[in-house]
Amino acid sequence: MLPISDRTRSLGTENAFVVLKEVLERVAAGRDVKSFCIGQPDFVTPDHIRLAAIDALVQGRTGYTPSAGIPELRAAVADAMRRTRRLDASQDDVVVACGAKPFIGYVVQTVTDPGAGHEVIFPAPGFPIYESQVRAQGAVPVPLPLRERNGFRPDPEELARLVGPRTRLLILNSPHNPTGAVLSPSDLEAIARVVEPYEDLWVFSDEPYSALVYDAEFASIASLPGMAERTVVVDSASKTYAMPGWRIGWAVNRRLAPLLARWVTNTDSCAPHVCQWAVAHALNAPQQAALAMREAFRERRDLVVKALEAVPGVRCVRPGGAFYAWPNVTDLCLAARLRDSEALRRVLLDEAGLAVLSDVHFGARIPGEGEHLRLSFAASAADLDEGVRRLDRFARSVRPQPVGSAARS
Repeated sequence: MLPISDRTRSLGTENAFVVLKEVLERVAAGRDVKSFCIGQPDFVTPDHIRLAAIDALVQGRTGYTPSAGIPELRAAVADAMRRTRRLDASQDDVVVACGAKPFIGYVVQTVTDPGAGHEVIFPAPGFPIYESQVRAQGAVPVPLPLRERNGFRPDPEELARLVGPRTRLLILNSPHNPTGAVLSPSDLEAIARVVEPYEDLWVFSDEPYSALVYDAEFASIASLPGMAERTVVVDSASKTYAMPGWRIGWAVNRRLAPLLARWVTNTDSCAPHVCQWAVAHALNAPQQAALAMREAFRERRDLVVKALEAVPGVRCVRPGGAFYAWPNVTDLCLAARLRDSEALRRVLLDEAGLAVLSDVHFGARIPGEGEHLRLSFAASAADLDEGVRRLDRFARSVRPQPVGSAARS
């Protein structure tokens, strides 16, 4: 048999798309399924941005661009960095790619060598591509546990125990996928104090939900004194402007920018030309549409958390950002006699017509942390209400109700 590499056989995936395939198969078979598994805005890209793309098409902007991106977009990103993060950034510090995701692999490849024992610390639970790319590029993955008792924010003392002379990269993600946790300025300052003594340690600050913070102002570790030089700030248009399919993201770091551009040359050549012009317009235009979407997500966050807290066997830490709820369903799993949250997820899909993700889709479970599901509230209020009702009906069907109690109507 023709061989397949061990690296490819062991390559991880993003299970949101695996579950989405299961959902679409059931919908095609006539099943009624409410899906909250994919993390993408349910809004259409605002009109003024789509019109900017049409104008770029009319002007014939359909060829290759510099691998780092068109100057107009890079300048717009640099301006946004100065405005939102107080970074002294220029367009030469910016590289554009086909979304934010490619920069995970690009940066790991840039700061670690395969087989050298270089370690990359990443949040757990966390975006599954972190660990997948660390392993694929021959580095050593080191999970940093995020615990419910700490609001799913890193414990600086635990981080300090994990960092060592082989650590080359620390990945941070705030607002966080899947928990919605937001790092405060004091959190970031404590992390920076751990990082500071290690001259070989880079920071990858993954910030695609930076515009979706609900109860405070967004803060980036790159804004702290001495941290911009060693931090790669990564963001995208996908969540802020409802543009996930346009595939435009960017990374900002003065020293690494030319090296990251070389990786783009070696892979995609450049990001889509027309899309770059649309995102440049999005960044430079008034931000009312983005702010309106953020307000809609905040309202949905409040609706979902309140509803989940009323479900028997469920409790939910209030997410400070992004558009995910991360409810603890340990008691519900026990009541339903299910071994874990993945078994619960499958039962909810098949019996309740409710599609969510389980915690195992975001890395190995942390001992003692119980069972969790991820529910994306990037959906209409009506769908969210119906989805939680389905969860509630299931929970009440497996748990005897006290005398005189009534299920949610």
